[in-house]
Amino acid sequence: MDFAPSSRAVDLASRVQTFLDEEIRPVEADHHQRVRETRESGGDAWQPLPVIAELQAKAREQGLWNLWLPHSSHVPEAKEYAERFGTDGGDGLTNTDYAGIAEVTGRSFLAPHVFNCNAPDTGNMEVLLRYGSDEQKKTWLEPLLDGRIRSAFAMTEPGVASSDATNMAATAVVDEDTVVIDGRKWWSTGVGHPDCQIMVFMGHSGDPEADRHHQHTMVLVPRDTPGVKVERMLTTMGMYDEPYGHGEVSFTDVRVPVENVLVGPGEAFAIAQGRLGPGRVHHCMRLVGLAEEALDLACRRGTERKAFGKPLVNLGGNRERIAEARIAIEQARLLVLKTAWLLDTGGPLAALSEVSQIKVAVPAMAQQVVDMAMQLHGGGGLSDDFPLAAMWTTARALRLADGPDEVHRGVVARLELGKHGMSR
Repeated sequence: MDFAPSSRAVDLASRVQTFLDEEIRPVEADHHQRVRETRESGGDAWQPLPVIAELQAKAREQGLWNLWLPHSSHVPEAKEYAERFGTDGGDGLTNTDYAGIAEVTGRSFLAPHVFNCNAPDTGNMEVLLRYGSDEQKKTWLEPLLDGRIRSAFAMTEPGVASSDATNMAATAVVDEDTVVIDGRKWWSTGVGHPDCQIMVFMGHSGDPEADRHHQHTMVLVPRDTPGVKVERMLTTMGMYDEPYGHGEVSFTDVRVPVENVLVGPGEAFAIAQGRLGPGRVHHCMRLVGLAEEALDLACRRGTERKAFGKPLVNLGGNRERIAEARIAIEQARLLVLKTAWLLDTGGPLAALSEVSQIKVAVPAMAQQVVDMAMQLHGGGGLSDDFPLAAMWTTARALRLADGPDEVHRGVVARLELGKHGMSR
């Protein structure tokens, strides 16, 4: 196993780090404060502040744009889009190469958006890149890559246990040259953004003859289609996460052309698996970066503040907690890099267990490291004066997003027991 990034990836990660330090960090705290003040004064906090567009323009000028694009050895069309839409060097990156860059961006809430590498847009763009028709790519992928529009992913539902996607009640039924869509989704990330123009919707195809993994269809639904209504924006532990947010959306007799179906009716599960493998590596490496940031904050606070005549790090076993955090981060990073390497060398089927392993291990690790940092910050760690409360919420939410811990543990156990002749 070789987890070493290419020289190009090392250079890109270094440049992303420099951009983060010199361009993003000086304005990030003020950005978050202005969003809070706008919300508290009754203003529209969902409108992105101009500084985001300014940072994005600088990132594009420096060739730090759409770095998530896969290498052409995995997706041949990716090179064309990389050349046209700003990825430095003229080709995408392998999962192993992108992992280090994702880690750097995970140390900042703004960085993924600045580099056009944020969820759910990257996952939706990858779906369009891998599975979209030429017309779908022209209409939706290209403006997403260009940063002119944003997107949302509509899969989870409030009325069923969505940890089992076969429970899905919302429908996407083909009626001659039209797809008729009905149902309700929630936790549709990205739908709050004023530039959100397209949703990737997953619903039951209504085919009673199909097996349980060929009964669902993915379809592209423009946000302004009649019958689409954002019922409310949801808070996560009291946070709205503007300007992207997470919404509850109703679909009432929504009709789109059959050309909006991705691949074909009944193919949603295959598409979802292709989307989620690399996406989980992205999520987890960003969480490794988040944990690194939390550990830095903990060490700075612990060495600068004193209590009972000693630095905080010398009280109550805090040195041991810092050591355990360092060990946990290193373990998590290595497991994600192994998963990325397996995806690169063997494809999704070679990394089924590892993708689920990182999805369980890394959010839990990040949550524990952030919790330790919050403890060292005392009451301040619970406030908006520090980023730790939002970091903890991010880590906690990712124990549910893209499948809850319990489902992923089930996958790992099934694959492990399969080696001993037990299929279920």
